[in-house]
Amino acid sequence: MSLSIMVIVVTSAAFAQDARLRRLDTGDDGRAWEAVGRLDIGGSGFCTGALIAPNLVLTAGHCLFDKDTNERIDPVSIEFLAGWRNGRASAYRNVRRAVVHPEYIFDGEVSSERVRNDLALLELERPIRNTTITPFGTAARPRKGDQVGVVSYAKDRSDAPSLQEVCTVLARQDGVLVTSCSVDFGSSGAPIFTMENGAAHIVSIVSAKAEVDGDKVSLGTGLGAPLARLQAEMVAGKGVFQKVAKTPRVGVNGARHDTGAKFIKP
Repeated sequence: MSLSIMVIVVTSAAFAQDARLRRLDTGDDGRAWEAVGRLDIGGSGFCTGALIAPNLVLTAGHCLFDKDTNERIDPVSIEFLAGWRNGRASAYRNVRRAVVHPEYIFDGEVSSERVRNDLALLELERPIRNTTITPFGTAARPRKGDQVGVVSYAKDRSDAPSLQEVCTVLARQDGVLVTSCSVDFGSSGAPIFTMENGAAHIVSIVSAKAEVDGDKVSLGTGLGAPLARLQAEMVAGKGVFQKVAKTPRVGVNGARHDTGAKFIKP
């Protein structure tokens, strides 16, 4: 089903309950979110990623493609900056290999299927074993009306993460989570959270932004079976690449380049 014909019922009350983005400038502000980091891709652009194990980063699949060539980007050109804030990271790691959901089609029709498979898992060269950086657990997709949150980097705020503690699940359809969370270029791959017993658990990954009746929304990729499939691909030893492809991206200074790491707008 095309995303442009998804039937989404959105009420203004849902948006009114949302919290504003809060920049996490200090160590105290960002302490609980150190496992979210910026993924620098080829030194010319970035996405957002999050640790789900000491050596595994979850992000969006389209971050690993070059729009000009439609080719996969060699993961060795990617660096994960855990807790990146004002010129420093809590840990720096290069990426050893990456797997993208086998059913994700980068150059295909914009559809629910494309968004729900827009998931990638990156294996770091070395695990991050730091007492201040705790990988996130995952949880089942929330229901319509549930409150979630998001931590992301984006253009004009690439030097520190921003937290939106409260946004709302507007719809679940065809494996796509539609939320009122505030995202922008660079937020691709950002973790969407629910809170369980005081701890954040990832329930979705930002794939795209869109508009519904003039209101900006974000489209999230579900986890569950898609993530389990990626983990199985990792265990099977897949995802090793040698060729380095050209990697134009959304520049870290906020400038936009032609790139696969962009959002769709149905």
